[in-house]
Amino acid sequence: MDDQPPRGYVPPPSAPPGPVHDDLRPLDPAEGEPLDRPERRPLGEPPPRRSWRRRLFWLLLLALVIAIVVWWVLRHQQPASTGRFTSTGPMPVGTATVQKGDMPIVDNALGTVTPLATVTVQTQINGQLLEVGFQEGQMVAKGDFLAQIDPRPYQVALEQAQGQLAKDQAALADAKLDLARYEKLVSQNAIASQTLDTQRATVAQDQGTVQTDQAQVDAQKLNLVYCHITAPVTGRVGLRQVDPGNYVQTSSATGIVVVTQLQPISVIFTLPEDSLQAVLKQVHAGQTLQATAFDRTGNTQIDVGQLATIDNQIDTTTGTVKLRATFSNATLNLFPNQFVNIKLKVDTLQGTQIVPMAAIQRGAPGTFVYLVKPDNTVTAQPVTLGPDDGEKVAVTKGLEPAQVVVTDGADRLKEGAKITVTEGGTQPTQPGQPAGQQPAAPAGQHGQGGSHGQGKDGQTPTQAPGQPAQPAGQPVGGGSG
Repeated sequence: MDDQPPRGYVPPPSAPPGPVHDDLRPLDPAEGEPLDRPERRPLGEPPPRRSWRRRLFWLLLLALVIAIVVWWVLRHQQPASTGRFTSTGPMPVGTATVQKGDMPIVDNALGTVTPLATVTVQTQINGQLLEVGFQEGQMVAKGDFLAQIDPRPYQVALEQAQGQLAKDQAALADAKLDLARYEKLVSQNAIASQTLDTQRATVAQDQGTVQTDQAQVDAQKLNLVYCHITAPVTGRVGLRQVDPGNYVQTSSATGIVVVTQLQPISVIFTLPEDSLQAVLKQVHAGQTLQATAFDRTGNTQIDVGQLATIDNQIDTTTGTVKLRATFSNATLNLFPNQFVNIKLKVDTLQGTQIVPMAAIQRGAPGTFVYLVKPDNTVTAQPVTLGPDDGEKVAVTKGLEPAQVVVTDGADRLKEGAKITVTEGGTQPTQPGQPAGQQPAAPAGQHGQGGSHGQGKDGQTPTQAPGQPAQPAGQPVGGGSG
């Protein structure tokens, strides 16, 4: 039979039986396999794992590309060559020259504007308010008409008192005539002496009655005067407390209106007891101390006056003493009960070195300034401070006249730093150069001041060698002396 295998033929081992996958997709004519068909694998065999080395290769390649891009950007970024925030080169700063002059010694205090006279206008009689003769807020002089009380009841009472006075005056005149007759008769021994004595007593009684009647007349006239109310002091009237037509009484607590004296006016302020001796020394020497009133912010001057008096005791609870200063208040800018700042000039420091407050720095060695050298470098110069006026401060030790100090931009300086003076600043005097003459600034270095007190990228400014960093929020240029 042709279908039988030859003798000795051994068939190859057959594959283990498995499920047959039906696939109706077209076959690849080259390989006889279905197109887009995944590689055949036995059922239950897991797919081959992707190589971890390939993943690591791609991650390293991506990191390398990112590093190259960052390096290229940083390499080609051009930093600012000039200006406030440059990291290299001279630092632009503002400067000022040390001046020699007089510095006033001033005590600062908080005071309250207090009128020298505040009068509540009260009625001194009872009656109906007929008329008001002022406008609210009006300035009035002493004696000006303010209000009118109904005078008719008091006019009637006056007439009644005058009638009683006339009656008693007639009785007194008759008694005096009888007394004259009795004296004549007694001299002739026509009547007894007792009759004369009795008549003399009658005359004295009538005289007392007449005096009483006269007092009643005067009282009613005074009541009529009280019906016409006038201003007791010169000043400004406030808001009206009662309207015309109301019945006013002497027991009223509010009164009719309040008049406040404004010119002159005073300010009551307090000073610590430690400052009292210097003030008393000047007062006992007969000196008149100047007091200047400023607004609440302390920037706007309101008026200039003088110290008037000092209280007679120290408040033990606060350790302060009260003082009163008077002001003419010609512009009426001082208002009653207003809070003001008082600067009391106690003395004057003669011939001292004066610099702006912005030049003063503070660090580990104490107070110092950045002194500008002729080669446009700076050095930290310790100084001893004296009195100040809020804008300028006296330096009693450490500086000489005509020296130049840094007032703006000192927050980024350090010992030996190179600087350039911004427009409007003062250059240090070069050797052989007259004082006050400024050398020409290098081209392109004007107007590079930038914002005051701010470092590059918000970094903390560099301090002088051996000095700790300034705490956050400290004012640029140091505090006041």
